[in-house]
Amino acid sequence: MLRNYTARYVKIDSGYMGQLVEWPEVVTEGADLEDCRYMLRDALNEMLLAYQQQGKEVPLGDSLIEHVPVEVAGVG
Repeated sequence: MLRNYTARYVKIDSGYMGQLVEWPEVVTEGADLEDCRYMLRDALNEMLLAYQQQGKEVPLGDSLIEHVPVEVAGVG
């Protein structure tokens, strides 16, 4: 079965941090965005194996994410 997860990337001093929205325990860092993507996929695969070995239910993916625009006065 193919599941899709939503990745969130944040620029940090050492490169990028990546985390899955639907599964926040899956988090990693990489030197650049491509490295972070690779590391996040690896972390996801490791977490899937751990959950399967422990008989835990794997969180569902396929979240709908959208930006919600809002005007904020005085923020610069």
